[in-house]
Amino acid sequence: MAYKSTILITGGTSGLGYYAALDIARSCPSSQVIISSRSDKEKAAAFINKTLGQSNVIFAPLDLGNLANVRKYARDFAAAGHPPIRALLLNAALQFPGEVETTADGIEATFGITHVGHALLFHLLVPHLADHARVVITSSGTHDPSKFTGIFALPVPIYTSAEELAHPKPAFSATHSGRQRYGTSKLCNVLWMYALERHLAERAPERHITVTAMDPGLMPGTGLGREAGAAARFVWHSSGAALARLAVGDDAGVRGVTGKYFEGRTEIPSSTDSYNVEKQEDLWRWTVGFVSGGDEEAKRRFQEFR
Repeated sequence: MAYKSTILITGGTSGLGYYAALDIARSCPSSQVIISSRSDKEKAAAFINKTLGQSNVIFAPLDLGNLANVRKYARDFAAAGHPPIRALLLNAALQFPGEVETTADGIEATFGITHVGHALLFHLLVPHLADHARVVITSSGTHDPSKFTGIFALPVPIYTSAEELAHPKPAFSATHSGRQRYGTSKLCNVLWMYALERHLAERAPERHITVTAMDPGLMPGTGLGREAGAAARFVWHSSGAALARLAVGDDAGVRGVTGKYFEGRTEIPSSTDSYNVEKQEDLWRWTVGFVSGGDEEAKRRFQEFR
């Protein structure tokens, strides 16, 4: 079958990403749906196809903690001749609750996988994005300390600078837990969403690419949930459907909407810190500089979205 468009979702083999991919594949049978993570041990792509009686879902391995692998992934995508991307869902994330761990590129792993790998993937896939394409970023309510107070309080995300998050000094690492690093990485998702939306509007308005971020709420673990109870399956299905709506929904609440933050299906304000333009631009400048690898032509191309 000749597909009309591509929909790509990272972290699409389990949990929230799996249920979003299932919903998207069902509602968009004429689109090629690519689910990506480091592995597909549970054969999620095949299971979705079997469940739906379709064949439009494929798996493509991707290691967001290795920028060389992200570059290879983008080259392989281009070589495969897939149709233009109508929706890019940057959904994958990992949390490292113990001591600081680093990626293959020597940056703190939570920040590296949740933000940096996704940012490079976006910039490399820009030439393959259709006009009016949607970029959807899975963030988390953990980025907003006002949502968790009292006995439910979580470590407050602290954004100092992108460089500090990428290469934390020992003193910084000693006072920032893995849970705090995770919440801060989710704050980075929202900061980058606002920065990306602004730069797209300034430099590539004719492409009409939209960018949104979403908090899916508390997720009941990972996996496909084939054996999970009814309550867990309901949460997965509901949150997956909300993520799918941002990517491919056609109602007025999402069509053409950009630079907005959602909690499930509802547009809400993000955290106070996430609106700090200085922090947004610090993250933007550092990210473009780092993922371009010091190549001035690549840096220019990334900033011009071509």
